[in-house]
Amino acid sequence: MIYTVDPRLKTVRDKVEAGERLGFDEGLLMEQPDIPVNDLGQLANLVRERINGNIAFYNINTHLNATNVCVYRCVFCAFRSDLRNPKGYVMSDEQILARGQEAVDNGCTEMHIVGGLHHQRPFEWYLNIVRILHEAYPRLHLKAWTAVEINWFEFLTKSSTEEVLRRLREAGLGSLPGGGAEIFHPEVRDQICEHKADGSNWLHIHRTAHRMGIASNCTMLYGHIEKPLHRIDHLLRLRSLQDETGGFQTFVPLAFHPDNTGLSHLKKPSAVMDLRMVAISRLMLDNIPHIKAYWIMLGLGTAQTALSFGADDLDGTVRHELIYHDAGATTPELLSVERIRQLIEEAGREPVERDTLYRRVHRPADRPHEWSVTNEQPIPLPV
Repeated sequence: MIYTVDPRLKTVRDKVEAGERLGFDEGLLMEQPDIPVNDLGQLANLVRERINGNIAFYNINTHLNATNVCVYRCVFCAFRSDLRNPKGYVMSDEQILARGQEAVDNGCTEMHIVGGLHHQRPFEWYLNIVRILHEAYPRLHLKAWTAVEINWFEFLTKSSTEEVLRRLREAGLGSLPGGGAEIFHPEVRDQICEHKADGSNWLHIHRTAHRMGIASNCTMLYGHIEKPLHRIDHLLRLRSLQDETGGFQTFVPLAFHPDNTGLSHLKKPSAVMDLRMVAISRLMLDNIPHIKAYWIMLGLGTAQTALSFGADDLDGTVRHELIYHDAGATTPELLSVERIRQLIEEAGREPVERDTLYRRVHRPADRPHEWSVTNEQPIPLPV
């Protein structure tokens, strides 16, 4: 049930209740700071429950950042390092395989693999990471390499996007993460990451992946130098590509963390802005099935609240996350399954463990590190 909302949202409310699509001007209206965020939450929750019912998803996953040495110098990044900086590192094959063994031993179904663009490592080094992990742990889903990294691999190999993705898939790639999108609009992108893949290239790479049957996620980094019009433009570009391909599984609104970056003078987004972004994302992205409240960046309380503001996914256990902790995230570096389920249940939702492709995961009560997927299709959602 939708209670009274701000009169300025009448058109938005009418469209949401009728299941009609919102446009650019309505997106900008919802961005106005004096529009009550709770009103947006009510509307977004209607859409959330229409799509996902009362389910809130999580998975058991781990991160792998095989190197932080990076040729690019994005001003918003606290993770990257120069080659000769003492902070810089490159993981060996043995270290990478040990991380895979740790993941399997702890019941992980997914490994999220991203990192720096090391200018002294060939594409074969990145390809080999996927290959050795897949050969050693074939059940572990490898969600690997952002579109920015794929674009770098194209440069290294002088190959097409399709050829790079084909080789990665043959090595064991399962899907693509959504990172590297930041903000598509060149007014912002040219200031925060001017040398790396632009918005058109990012979208082209995901379009190609979808056409090859490779699912992916998508993201937006907000709360830095961008303006509302840039955020709505970004969401509409994602929505347009989803209309075309249907390949995005999840949208992840990413709150900017300024510590140890070139934008450290900025304040990080407030919890109110975080919830506003979650709600607007759910309302604008009517064709992307899942909105993730990434607890690493939002904090546990805000992420839990976001389950009533349009989000239906808390991500997972997230072992070994480095990128946002380097930027000042104070959230835990690992959550237990019990704690994730508790957060979901306290929010009044039904916790459901999923794999990367949103299939329901089953575990024997006496052997929680063992798992199976009984349905081969994504978890059916309410109509």
